[in-house]
Amino acid sequence: MIFTGCRSAWVLFVILCCSFQFHELAGQVLTAEDSLQAGIKRDKSSAIAGYGEAFYQYDATQHNANAGLNRNVLFVGYKFNTKFSLFTELEIENAVVSSTKLKASIGMEQAFVKMNLNSNHYVVAGLFIPRLGIINENHLSTTFNSVFRPVVETIIIPSTWREIGVGYYGQLEQLDNLYIAATVQNGLNSEGFSLNEGIRDGRQSGYVPGGVNLGHTLSLLYYKNNFRFQTSHYFGGSTGIQPRVADSLGLNKGMYANPVLINEADIQYLTKEWQVKLLGAYTSIFNAENINTVYANNTPSKLYGAYLEIAYNVLHQHKIKKLWTYIRQEFVNTNFRIPYNGIKDESNNQKITFLGLTYKPIHGIALKGEYVYTNTGQRNEGLVVSPFPQVLPYYTQQHQVRFGIAYNF
Repeated sequence: MIFTGCRSAWVLFVILCCSFQFHELAGQVLTAEDSLQAGIKRDKSSAIAGYGEAFYQYDATQHNANAGLNRNVLFVGYKFNTKFSLFTELEIENAVVSSTKLKASIGMEQAFVKMNLNSNHYVVAGLFIPRLGIINENHLSTTFNSVFRPVVETIIIPSTWREIGVGYYGQLEQLDNLYIAATVQNGLNSEGFSLNEGIRDGRQSGYVPGGVNLGHTLSLLYYKNNFRFQTSHYFGGSTGIQPRVADSLGLNKGMYANPVLINEADIQYLTKEWQVKLLGAYTSIFNAENINTVYANNTPSKLYGAYLEIAYNVLHQHKIKKLWTYIRQEFVNTNFRIPYNGIKDESNNQKITFLGLTYKPIHGIALKGEYVYTNTGQRNEGLVVSPFPQVLPYYTQQHQVRFGIAYNF
């Protein structure tokens, strides 16, 4: 059934790319990332833009603090003509080029060619970000409340998730407000899976040293007045190593070996005065027991997350300035189902509450402050390698205060 569904998605992708009618319609869906192209007015012209964010975080439970330049991204785009454009984004994380301790890096976040088939359909090829959830495709730091991205869209949907591949984006002629996106891209590498962060470290992000696995995404997006409805899905293999190496390790091999399935749905209500966002995501890692046998990385078989955010713009009558007050409740459980050779850790069953303010004095600048309360299950002490004082005691109730500044231009 799984593989039949995947073949159906591939057939749908080919049909959409080859059989739609070429005539002028309302226009493409534009995210904040797409708006970076706004500076490209003429053929054979370039645009430079970017975004970034810095933060300060005080942990009132551990009486500790940290701060950093979380990311800085430089965008360079080039418009060859009305059909072809180039999009590139170079990202530096944590203010340094490379640091294993800080998980810092420098790398390409995007580098793809976009071909407009007409005003309502286009194809991308290269390193791009597929349409999954709310944040992944539209992840400018000024577009979301809270200092960091939602936890659900960091772990269950590992934003920002970019891969090498080909994608089709378009609007169906029969329904003016229904948009579809379908991609074929690199799959995952299950060696990076973990109980704490799910599939996040299994992203290959444009570098694939071996393996022949594939992934597919499909998104349906519908607009109705102030509402935005979306459902998005991912299916792909996770054996990201060469077949001969997989054989030697005893790991299942093939394009869709040890597949991962993500199902997501979200609803947004957006006006100048109110923002309401509801999202739920569920991930299944098939054959997680085979992954655990080979890598001993405690891969879960089922994980889920959901959140509800309600925000009110106190300055909604002002033309430029905005002051959003918001509350967000998140639920994340990365060990909802564990295979027989895995070990549960209830600290990964989290309920997180955010209370905060986002002030935007002008377009492109956001000042943020928030209180974060996290409630979890007990940590499994059997999974702690180093005892106290190397590892601090664990608290099931945690309190943090965060401040941040975000910008884009």
